[in-house]
Amino acid sequence: MQTPKWAIVASVLVIASMILVACGPTPSPVVQTAVPVVQTVVVPGGVQTVVVVQTAAAPPTAVPPAVQPVLRANQGTYPDIFDPQKSSFVNEIGVLTKVYEGLTTLNTKLETVPGAADKWEYNEDATVLTFHIRDGLKYSDGTMLNAKRFEYSLLRNINPETAGEYAAITDDIAGAAEWRAADTTAEDYDPATFIAAVGVKALDASGNPCLEGEEGYAQVECNQVQITTKGPAPYFHTVMSLWVTFPAKQENIEAGGEQWWNSSKYQIGNGPYVLKTVEPFVRMYFVPSPSYWRGLATYDIEYRFITDAAVAFEAYKNNEFEVVGYGAEDLAQINADDTLKAEAQLYAGSCTFALMMHQEREPFTDKKVREAFATSIDREAWVRDVLGGLGAPTLTWIPPGYPGYDAEETRFAFDAEAAKASLAESSYGGAAGLPTIKWTFGDTARGRTRAEWQAAQFQNVLGVTVQLDPVEPTTFTAMTKDKATSPMGFILGWCADYPDPQNWLSVYWKTGAFGERIGYTNPEADALMVQGDTTIDPAKRLEYYMEAQRMVIGDLPAVMYWNNVNTRMVKPWVTGFEVTPQDNAYPGDIDPLTITVGQPK
Repeated sequence: MQTPKWAIVASVLVIASMILVACGPTPSPVVQTAVPVVQTVVVPGGVQTVVVVQTAAAPPTAVPPAVQPVLRANQGTYPDIFDPQKSSFVNEIGVLTKVYEGLTTLNTKLETVPGAADKWEYNEDATVLTFHIRDGLKYSDGTMLNAKRFEYSLLRNINPETAGEYAAITDDIAGAAEWRAADTTAEDYDPATFIAAVGVKALDASGNPCLEGEEGYAQVECNQVQITTKGPAPYFHTVMSLWVTFPAKQENIEAGGEQWWNSSKYQIGNGPYVLKTVEPFVRMYFVPSPSYWRGLATYDIEYRFITDAAVAFEAYKNNEFEVVGYGAEDLAQINADDTLKAEAQLYAGSCTFALMMHQEREPFTDKKVREAFATSIDREAWVRDVLGGLGAPTLTWIPPGYPGYDAEETRFAFDAEAAKASLAESSYGGAAGLPTIKWTFGDTARGRTRAEWQAAQFQNVLGVTVQLDPVEPTTFTAMTKDKATSPMGFILGWCADYPDPQNWLSVYWKTGAFGERIGYTNPEADALMVQGDTTIDPAKRLEYYMEAQRMVIGDLPAVMYWNNVNTRMVKPWVTGFEVTPQDNAYPGDIDPLTITVGQPK
């Protein structure tokens, strides 16, 4: 397994990775030209002007053929939701990043580069960030896209009535956290007052506020988005690449109602693809957007949603898919077949998986019980026997290769005797005194195998019998998103959105963020994360994050378990993909314009 190598560049924490690339014949890529962009970034002691290069595809010289090649990829579980301001799971993001693009985006080196904005600059103390929208930017339906659309999306993300799953990611914006926490049922609640205090403004070329309402959306010179943060936030240009900032159309959201996002009629974006058809729980079909600023993709995309991995693998062998995932249960077939072996892609991932233990549900209210479960896990055996070697054991949260990885963390490693002792020292006095422990999982063949192995581990080491609780996979995803419905115990992963420890710590474990779904909060850790968030000096901010991570690990809100690898089968007629640890829907999907799909053979 090849591990990416990362390097921090100034306070922007721009990352470069050296990872496994696809094998096969030389592709015929989309013709591209390099576009240099002058960008101002924050560095210790002031600002610095640098040049960032984004590749822009040359306009197509011919009309694409009537029947385009199709990249067919199985996605497993159907997304619980794919509303830009309400989504958080990988399978949801894999839809949104095809349809939309943020003001910035990540390239195949995971560097932050221009997207809908062609340049941006910070002020001297990194508290004001100004983006400049590209001239002539359009949605896929040909309508104009300006700064007012991004103002709307950001305000919608912050609005407490949206109740977005990732809304806290923009809390660094001045006034955002206060509005997001507002009681919308209070008699004196006035959203206009909160909006006025939020540091998000759409401006014209002269720096004046853009027009309101429909006139604002039609204002050609409305071309700047200005964001004011409550303190230094030198990473915030990267946050603006995330799906919560994607400019979904206000009129479509209002016309489509609660389920607007589940319709190709209303999912009109500014990304490389158009969502042409949606058959919930069965199929989605995407076609290249004629309006995407970088150019026209050369293939269509079809997502299918088969949760039985064995069925999907057989369909792949029958040439019904170009891409499917594979697991330990498929390795014997793959290794016994030279063709399958040549098509198997294995490269570094960006995720950490953990045993989540709800801090407000007994017996996990007792830290000694959590210690017992943590030290009862033989991570080496799990990776060897369950994952077939497709992963790596971990005792810490941030994965190897990412800034903030703690190679010195040794606490809560497998120790059967220590596990039994911790359980005996708990307020329950041992296994016999525990209440019923329900272990919840998405009910697939793979999920059941893993849950059964886990249950056997708890029984063999601790003498604890857990009650297995299989749940339909999409329902399971929805359950984990709310503290009131989040299960007592379950496995869940977190994958990098961008290569910065802020994304792993403040975004997940700060009070009010994702960790609160299992009842976790620690004001001391919060304070360290805030210091990391607002410190410009890269070395110092990394120290704060490292200390916060050690504190979170010590609190044991979750048992750190394993880091993933990306495992996908890819047909040989799919070429040109540049893989990254943060691929989600298929290899190289971070930049679909590099990919060429030939005819099935």
